[in-house]
Amino acid sequence: MLKPAVANFIYALIAVLAGNAVYFLLMPHLPLRVRHVPLQIDLGLLVDFCFCLLLFEALKTVSRWKNRPNSQKN
Repeated sequence: MLKPAVANFIYALIAVLAGNAVYFLLMPHLPLRVRHVPLQIDLGLLVDFCFCLLLFEALKTVSRWKNRPNSQKN
């Protein structure tokens, strides 16, 4: 079992890589206002961050479900 700090780092790394991939794949289909412009702080960065945050929380939730003791075992 991984230490909590290492597990959090791995979840965060996966979430950032996958969240950015999803955002940049969807970006051409998003409204102009939420498309990120390189080297600028804009609304697109916030939307990208939200993608990453949602994926991070999903990974943590799945991990908790997977590691919880099953109360229905005999």
